[in-house]
Amino acid sequence: MADVVLRLDAVTVVRDGASLLSDIHWTVADGERWVILGPNGAGKTTLLQVAASRIFPTRGTVDLLGSRLGERDVFDVRSRVGLTSSAVADVLPAGERVVDVVMTAAWNVVGRAGEKYGDDDLDRARELLVQVGCRNLLERRYGTLSEGERKRVQIARALMTDPELLLLDEPAAGLDLGAREALLRRLTRLVADPRSPVTVIVSHHVEEIPPGITHALLLRAGKVVAAGDVEAVLTGPGLSACFGIPLDVVAGGGRFAARLAPAFDGPARRSAPAPARPRGARV
Repeated sequence: MADVVLRLDAVTVVRDGASLLSDIHWTVADGERWVILGPNGAGKTTLLQVAASRIFPTRGTVDLLGSRLGERDVFDVRSRVGLTSSAVADVLPAGERVVDVVMTAAWNVVGRAGEKYGDDDLDRARELLVQVGCRNLLERRYGTLSEGERKRVQIARALMTDPELLLLDEPAAGLDLGAREALLRRLTRLVADPRSPVTVIVSHHVEEIPPGITHALLLRAGKVVAAGDVEAVLTGPGLSACFGIPLDVVAGGGRFAARLAPAFDGPARRSAPAPARPRGARV
């Protein structure tokens, strides 16, 4: 049986009297690649923040990388988790060099100050930027990048500490079609590489799921609608229940697309899944 990387047992998060997550049971094992889908306000970002040990549950337990949250120094665990989110992106210094934006993750800081970096740190930051397609951006100022370029730099930063768990919160949000497809090409290589960390991606859209994702979790109003093998979960009925509207799902070439079902009085449908994509590519 694969090692458990993350386990949430009866996790509930309440803030200001509102239940953001309710009785969440979720297990992520070594080698798995997950996507979390749901409408606005479903609790997706909150769930990812719990998984990253940035939020502690009101009730329930979280076992992360062999440690139970609350029983060990949380900063030891956080250093083993790579995270991209709007909260992190908002504090990255616009005037800093791209290579420094990535390298400062080694100290879990934003903005170079008095930290001492070695040649190994610089070499790793450069290597990661090359892998995500940013070879020509190393000396650019972060604030001069396009949104698509920033997304790739943020992924490189999240990988800087060689994490065991990688959490990507809506990595394709706000991108135009071309930038989205370029990013998904990189993510496809990332999730296919057996050397990559266990990866969890949050999204609103099935079209933003890269080939190679193995599992899916559907979230609605803070509760799990379905979770399991991606082909079994991403169905018309499953997504219809999650988003509250009749949907058809089409799958092909490892990609998914959803659209409004043409007849509301019939069951939502989906096409047969495409053959599994071979793994082993690098970012």
